[in-house]
Amino acid sequence: MKFPAFSYQTGSDYAHAYFETLAQAARETDGSAISRAADLLCGLFDGDGTLFVCGNGGSAAISNHLLCDFAKGIQTDTVLRPKVVSLSSHVELITAIGNDFEFAEIFSYQLRTAARQGDALMTISSSGDSENVVRAITWARENGIRSIALTGFHGGRSAALADVNIHVPAQNYGVVEDIHQSVMHILAQYMRMRIMDPELVRTKNF
Repeated sequence: MKFPAFSYQTGSDYAHAYFETLAQAARETDGSAISRAADLLCGLFDGDGTLFVCGNGGSAAISNHLLCDFAKGIQTDTVLRPKVVSLSSHVELITAIGNDFEFAEIFSYQLRTAARQGDALMTISSSGDSENVVRAITWARENGIRSIALTGFHGGRSAALADVNIHVPAQNYGVVEDIHQSVMHILAQYMRMRIMDPELVRTKNF
């Protein structure tokens, strides 16, 4: 769905249309893909594997936020200790790789250094076609690292390469990123909830 398709006269009108677009895109995002991603991540953390996550721009911010909500949030009131690395967070390493090699290698280079069999990669890209993200997910696929791609627009190459693709059917960066952020929260809260004492689920804030 293309949004906006025309100019709006007031901020209120634009906000109402934006929220309607957001709600429609959320309804049309495949819940079964979220379930498959949750199962993959539960198995990963139960097996003491490491999740690597990456993205550019706003998606880099979601990657770093995911590190917080997964590594800290899931531990709250549980015995699980998720290991998460945001490949978007190390500005010194990113700029060194980009300067000495090329920007397209900033994530795959880090994966080659740190990822091991049994780990997993999550890529976050609205277009699904950012070259550095595509190279990372391609490396993961070629080296037995399972992958989850969060995409929007037309899905790009990431959608086809990933083991699980959570696709947001929208053509607006804000809408896609809002839902990617929500998916991140959903996965983190679900994984926390599934191993909490039921009484704590009823009484604790999420």
